[in-house]
Amino acid sequence: MGAVRPLVDQETDTEIDVLKPFQLIVWNDEVNTFEWVIETLEEVCGHSHEQAEQCAYIIHFKGKYAVKHGDYDDLKPQCDAITERGIGATIEEMAQ
Repeated sequence: MGAVRPLVDQETDTEIDVLKPFQLIVWNDEVNTFEWVIETLEEVCGHSHEQAEQCAYIIHFKGKYAVKHGDYDDLKPQCDAITERGIGATIEEMAQ
């Protein structure tokens, strides 16, 4: 799965690369503490403490939250690092 997919311009019959933005979703669970999720978001995603704390509360109350947006290839290592810490995370394509 790549972050760029070719589209064909119907009028000129040429391919156009369209950036497909993705989002890194972190999922709520009953195992990990707020502190662990906050620490993970700070270390893996580069969030400030306040930003990580806000994300953790949204994850807790909404069940999931898109903690980062961007290119698939940029988000994949971060997703892997989060899941290696025992926290559920996935990458999803954003709706157009």
